Amino acid sequence: MIAARSSRRLHRWLVGVLAMVLTVLLAPAGMARAAEPGPVPVPPENIGSNKGGTASAADRDFVIKVRLAGLWEIPAGNMAVEKSENPDIKKIGRSISAQHVVLDKLDIAVAKKLGIALPNQPNSDQQGWLNEMKNAPSSEVFDQVYIDRLRAAHGKIFPAIATIRASTRNDAVRKLAQQTNQFVMTHMTLLEGSGIVDYGALPTAAAPADNGPVPVDNAMLAAAGAGGVPGVNTSVILLVLAGALVAGVITTMRIFRTR
Repeated sequence: MIAARSSRRLHRWLVGVLAMVLTVLLAPAGMARAAEPGPVPVPPENIGSNKGGTASAADRDFVIKVRLAGLWEIPAGNMAVEKSENPDIKKIGRSISAQHVVLDKLDIAVAKKLGIALPNQPNSDQQGWLNEMKNAPSSEVFDQVYIDRLRAAHGKIFPAIATIRASTRNDAVRKLAQQTNQFVMTHMTLLEGSGIVDYGALPTAAAPADNGPVPVDNAMLAAAGAGGVPGVNTSVILLVLAGALVAGVITTMRIFRTR
C-alpha cells in the first residue's frame, strides 16, 4: 500500500517535471532571450593613432564643408535668439550656435595640421538662407524657415560624414568625422524636437541601383534571429531532446513499479 502511494507520488512528480521541461524547451526563441542588449559603445576621444595617413581630396572637401556649416549656422542660431518669440526656438538656436563654435575650433585645428585653406564666408546658398531668415515677415515665418533650412542642411551632410568616417585613411580626419557626426545627430534631434519640421519638404533618398541591394544570406539571417546554426533545425533538436526525456521518465517509472 505504501509502495503504491510512493509510486503514484513519484509518477505525479515526474509528470510535473516533464511538463515544465517541455514548456521551457518548446517555448518561442524570443522568450528564452528576454535580456536587453547592452549599451551602444561610444568610440574613445583619442580615436585613431594620430600617425597621419594620406588626406584625400574627399577628406579635404569634408573639412571645408564642416567649416562652411559653422559659418552660416552660428549666425543663424544667433538670429533665432534675437528674432524668434518662441522660447523653444531660442533655446535650439542658442545651443546649435554654441556647439558649432566648438566644432569650428576642432575643424580649424585639423585644417591647420593638414594645410587646408578654409573659407571665411558662407557660400551663396547659405547666404541666401541667412537672408531669407533676416527678411522673414514674422516670428512664426522665421521659426519655420530656420528649422527647415537647418534640418535640410544637416540631412545632406549626414551621409557625407558616414562616407568619410568609413573610408578616410587619415587619423585626424577620421576623428573629426566622428566628432562631427555626434554634433550633427544632436542638432538634428534638437531641430526635430521643435515639432515644426516639414518632413514633406525634405529630399527623398535615391532609388536603389538596377542590380538591387546586396544579397542577404537568409540562412545566416534566420540563424541570427533564432539563435541557431545554419543547416541545423532547432525544432528537430528540441523534439529529440523531449523524446529522450520522455523515454527516461517511462524507464524510471517501470523500475519503481517492479520493486
